[in-house]
Amino acid sequence: MPVAVVPREGLLEELFFEQKAQIDHFFAHIDLGVVEQFLERILKCHGLLVFSGVGKSGVIAEKLALTMVSTGTRAVYLPPTNALHGDLGIVSEGDLFIFISKSGESDELLKLIPFVRAKGATPISWVSMKGSRLERLSDLTIHLPVERELCPFNLAPTTSAAVQLLFGDIVAVALMRSKNFSLSDYAKNHPAGRIGKRITMRVCDLMRKDDELPLARPNDLLVDSLVELSNKRSGCLLDVENDGHLIGIFTDGDLRRALQKLGGAALHLPLKSLMTASCRSIAPDLLAHEAMQQMEFGVSPVMVLPVVGKDTRLLGLIRMHDIIQAGL
Repeated sequence: MPVAVVPREGLLEELFFEQKAQIDHFFAHIDLGVVEQFLERILKCHGLLVFSGVGKSGVIAEKLALTMVSTGTRAVYLPPTNALHGDLGIVSEGDLFIFISKSGESDELLKLIPFVRAKGATPISWVSMKGSRLERLSDLTIHLPVERELCPFNLAPTTSAAVQLLFGDIVAVALMRSKNFSLSDYAKNHPAGRIGKRITMRVCDLMRKDDELPLARPNDLLVDSLVELSNKRSGCLLDVENDGHLIGIFTDGDLRRALQKLGGAALHLPLKSLMTASCRSIAPDLLAHEAMQQMEFGVSPVMVLPVVGKDTRLLGLIRMHDIIQAGL
């Protein structure tokens, strides 16, 4: 029978503290002057950023290349073995070739450098150990300072991999800001999935309109409006004037409160005496995600929002149910 292993008390807290100390060491000792030079080179680069690495550093290199691409910087991940067997064809003059390595002594990367130079690309290295061969062969080297790995044997790339990822993501965001990469730019690169929907789907894409709207007039009696309230299944009635201007809303909640307070007499009152005037509304060109936030985090949560134009004319109605069904 295998013996159950139970972590000793306080172990995780101790490891969190140790890793935080190592990450703090990185931030305290990174040479920002060299990093500024690196950022300037990228901004002036008219070619590709080519990321390469071996082992865990290769995984980080691939992730960072994908992050760069999705945030507006042309980049590609090129495994060193693939590069030496034909894929180096993607590299061109003017590219920046970024080698990521903790030790700076990986033979697979060192073999690549003369061929990278022959293609007219500039070799740049990210290493944690100073004085490595990779550093000596690169045009620019970023030292990513790491005192030791979190691994108890100081072998498994734990802290060093975390530092590589942190540094790369910071560079990616610095590039976004430097290029004024906008939310609409981001949306163009993420048309699918939840992220894409959040930054592309607008209120007008989901709102109910025309014959779907539960409309009523201010002088309509509540009893005469119940059929509209029930048939349109929107949880509300939108009170509009003859010219289409929205003047208030009457919800299922208002109906319950009116009946609790006034009993059957409420049925014979005009909606203008029961509705909520100056109700919350939203513009049609705002993101549907913003509508959801307004519903959830306003003065009080609501399940519907009237959609109005700049002249307060009613254009539609957006429901929380429709937003959720859209996958937001």
